[in-house]
Amino acid sequence: MKQVLPKLVLMGLLLNMSVCFSQNPLDFGSDIKTADPSGHVWADGKMYLYTSHDEECQEDFWMKDWHVFSSADLVNWTDHGAVLSVDDLVWADNYAWAPDAAYKGGKYYFVFPAGTGVKDRENPEKSTKWMGVGIAVSDSPTGPFKDAIGGPLWREPYANDPSLFIDDDGQAYLYFHGRNSDWLVAEMADDLLSIKGDFYKMDMGGYEPKMEGPWVFKRGDIYYFTMPENNRVLTYYTSQSPKGPWKYQGVIMEAEGESNNHHSIVEFKGQWILFYHRWLDTDSICKKKQRHVCAEQLYFNEDGTIQQVKRTDEGLGKAEITKH
Repeated sequence: MKQVLPKLVLMGLLLNMSVCFSQNPLDFGSDIKTADPSGHVWADGKMYLYTSHDEECQEDFWMKDWHVFSSADLVNWTDHGAVLSVDDLVWADNYAWAPDAAYKGGKYYFVFPAGTGVKDRENPEKSTKWMGVGIAVSDSPTGPFKDAIGGPLWREPYANDPSLFIDDDGQAYLYFHGRNSDWLVAEMADDLLSIKGDFYKMDMGGYEPKMEGPWVFKRGDIYYFTMPENNRVLTYYTSQSPKGPWKYQGVIMEAEGESNNHHSIVEFKGQWILFYHRWLDTDSICKKKQRHVCAEQLYFNEDGTIQQVKRTDEGLGKAEITKH
């Protein structure tokens, strides 16, 4: 009996330790496939993740709705379900891709890409695919969100992957990936329901590689423009202004094979977190890799540059997050 008790105590400690750590991919309580995570911490102190939703065996990224998840510790997550669907739109019926969100004046704003048509990968000249960026509004961070303007913010240029950044003075900036129009930013109107003026072409210091999925944030006095360079490698620029000029700083996270990546970077209880997605083998009847949201801690050097992040199976340690 004396030998049994220490073993039981040890087993209990090990089990307790396992509960204190988040594993990658994040456990949302089901086998839901998610991608393109946009992380935000609102007034209640919780982390909210707004994601796109890969449907089982979907054809060529034909995605239909967006989900939101919340957590107080980055370990235990609540799935609040679909907060908006292309079925709720009169101007698009497909391509519920990477979203973002913002809070202003008591309202939560959900900025999202959606589109119509079909992309012909074998004969691109026959493609009819078009995408635009919409705005939806809710009184709650978990929705449901309602399309606020009944159409896209603009129709030309073709655009997706919006990133909505609100600066300390309340001015909002919308960054996006666009066909033949990357490196543009638009200033938003005060009500966040339209853009004001024309698009502004940013100075990227002479380096403008193929990109998608921009994410912009501010830490101290430094603005960060981050992106999946060549749709694979997470890299970044820094500036003293949300409109640049920007200085290229290098890699945040290397590519994983030929798989694309999409991310967000947000501070939570004193620790900076990198959310991203991975293409992983699943039990899908399709027998193919599908996307899953993951997370890692992210660290800065004294000069404000970002230390390179490696993917791990362990992900975020709850003890590391909640001790701050």
